[in-house]
Amino acid sequence: MAKFSSSQLKILATAAIGGLALAGCGDSGSTQGEASGEPQSGGTLIYASGDAEPDCLDPHYGGNYPQGLISTQYLETLFTKNEDGETVPWLAESSEVSEDGLTHTITLTDGITFHDDTPLTSEAIKANVEHLQDPDTASSTGYLAVQKVEEVEIVDDLTANLHLSAPDNALEESLSMHWTAIQSPDALARDVQENCESPVGTGPFKVESWDREQQINLVRNEDYVLPVEDSQRENDLAYLDGITWRLIPEAATRYAALQSGEVHVIDNAQPDTIQSADNANIGHLDSPRPGASNRLELNSSQAPFNDPLVREAFIRAVDVDGGIQALFFDTAPRSHSLLSSVEPLGSSDDSLFYRDVDEANDLLDEAGWTERDEDNVRMKDGERLELTMPVSTNQSVPAEQSLFEQFQAQAAEVGFDMQINLLDLSSWYAALAEHNYNLVSAPYTKVGPSVLRILYHSSSIEPAPSGYFANNAQVDIPELDEILVRAEETTDDAERADLYEQAQQMVLEDFYVLPLYDQQNHFLYTAEVQGMGETSAIAAPEYYNVWLNQ
Repeated sequence: MAKFSSSQLKILATAAIGGLALAGCGDSGSTQGEASGEPQSGGTLIYASGDAEPDCLDPHYGGNYPQGLISTQYLETLFTKNEDGETVPWLAESSEVSEDGLTHTITLTDGITFHDDTPLTSEAIKANVEHLQDPDTASSTGYLAVQKVEEVEIVDDLTANLHLSAPDNALEESLSMHWTAIQSPDALARDVQENCESPVGTGPFKVESWDREQQINLVRNEDYVLPVEDSQRENDLAYLDGITWRLIPEAATRYAALQSGEVHVIDNAQPDTIQSADNANIGHLDSPRPGASNRLELNSSQAPFNDPLVREAFIRAVDVDGGIQALFFDTAPRSHSLLSSVEPLGSSDDSLFYRDVDEANDLLDEAGWTERDEDNVRMKDGERLELTMPVSTNQSVPAEQSLFEQFQAQAAEVGFDMQINLLDLSSWYAALAEHNYNLVSAPYTKVGPSVLRILYHSSSIEPAPSGYFANNAQVDIPELDEILVRAEETTDDAERADLYEQAQQMVLEDFYVLPLYDQQNHFLYTAEVQGMGETSAIAAPEYYNVWLNQ
């Protein structure tokens, strides 16, 4: 939610701070500037999403980005990020870590109630951690975030001790994400399907109804209490009467609805429409997600990418820079890092990533792929140099799909047969679960550099209770595992930064990953929408301070 006043939260995400510890908490590219005039109460904001419809409105279940986008409006977190990118309390009033790092004491803000009128107490912390850890919840992002919590001890009505199995300097960052948001214990005790239909939080909006495959209806919480005092607000209630969350998968249809005024805000905006928005009196919010960059991960557990020479050859074969320039119209700056540009501990090395077709051919020759079949595909020991790439049409915009098609053509020049399979989200997840891929673009959003442990520690080759595993490159290096564990346990900031730099260099230098750009998070909105720009720790727009100029 809007954690401080509007002016406090307006952050120029990458330019002003050179990379925050999150991709949100502020305005990272709004082209309409500050709101004009006095805020007006009333009206329903119409939001049109191109993402896949969530299976469940409870972000504890699974843990994908569409859930984070919508749950930001009705659920709140124990912590958030301030304008300096620091983790600060939100529903929590304060926190303290023991000297050995094994106990985190969290004290809650008094006077907060859930949508079902039950008070927020320390019992909610215990119930939510246990819900995330319960295999029946089928959590992935949230489950991994609280994996080290062994016990939640109730100290008093507002205080709980979280006892850990090992120190975790990322715990409060993890508790700033909406995949770990705090829900009513009474609601969590309901049937799973009932809780999926209508999660109960403390946020400024609440779920009224869900018309499957059409829209989700949110209404203002008339009893909302802002956890942090804001002197610029006369009362704590949101300005909007509600939000209608529509599902419009087709990008052109979504943009046409925005232009006509049928909807107020759209996500997954195309690069060409972003470029034209400046000339159409349409606002643009560019809010890169925290955690990992958008990247291609090369599956090192099976041929041909179990050979580092072949991994490097593929990277030498494709022209990332040229493709981005041609297809993204300056909306997606090239990345050479495993981490988002808003992560201050990201390590970037552009010397590793360039196109050189001659070098690619030499590398494949050295790796033994010296023969060619009648289709000019390289062969070795009777096997063709084939690559399978599943692509989620829900997560990958058409411009990105075109980029992958360019890679396909360029890789063919040196003898790769790269097959792109366009899949819906569930089929895409199934392909990954079956290890039916050689390379994949798999976005992963988590606040802070500890995302690197989730993505590249060998333990992440095993799936979470949801069935999803995050180490898609199948990196299995004991030395790297040790570095990632130490980086999460140290209390020394300089040591933490050094360890994460070492870890990133190991992954980059062995060509397990081809970085592309930040995870794209572009929102376009009409001139009627005022106060747009505040975002949560996971870079999802917040509508608490948004109003409609009617």
